[in-house]
Amino acid sequence: MQVKRVLIKFSGEALSGASGFGIDIGILEYIAKEIKTLKNAGFEIGLVIGGGNIIRGVSAAQGGIIRRTSGDYMGMLATVINAVAVQEALESLGVEVRVQSAIEVQEVCESYIHRRAIRHLQKGRVVIFAAGTGNPFFTTDSAATLRAIEIEADVIIKATKVDGVYDKDPKKYPDAKMLESVSYEEALREHIKVMDDTAIALARENKLPILICNMFKSGNLLEILQHNKGVYSIVK
Repeated sequence: MQVKRVLIKFSGEALSGASGFGIDIGILEYIAKEIKTLKNAGFEIGLVIGGGNIIRGVSAAQGGIIRRTSGDYMGMLATVINAVAVQEALESLGVEVRVQSAIEVQEVCESYIHRRAIRHLQKGRVVIFAAGTGNPFFTTDSAATLRAIEIEADVIIKATKVDGVYDKDPKKYPDAKMLESVSYEEALREHIKVMDDTAIALARENKLPILICNMFKSGNLLEILQHNKGVYSIVK
């Protein structure tokens, strides 16, 4: 697997630590160091971060008081908060970063412009894509896949708290087996929740590999991208 440009997607919950909400500074620093390691190895890096540690649009709308569209926009704003936090953590380590938002928040970050994003990557900056697609009813998984395709990434990485894709829930079944490779069709047919179906279908149409790995194993991302080792599953 020859990789130069990569888009990494991780959930907002990954930033929250044991509390399940907010931003854990220790985890923020850990993630920033892992990204810097990849940057120092010469990879061009885009990031998409969820907002679930602050608010989920779908959850906000479940009570009936908040409309789904408003809930989704609240979720988009949450991703901007997380993006700015990660930007600060990376910049504290000397990494150049730009945040681009799909909704205009000009006092905080740039608006998303495809050509400008490409230029930032070419100049060695990490680009964080915030606010999803800018539209309600689309998840950050779909946004990540869309951005990966637009910037012509070689692979999209879904960084999680598990090692990869399993044939059944490893938390419930001790005999669950990790699958090294899964086809797009199998992931869609079996509803393997590595990403939502829209994101998987979009990746399939554009022949974009989806790599699933544990972001909390230090050095795992570098091992995977630089040496094609490490622990991961791939959807292709």
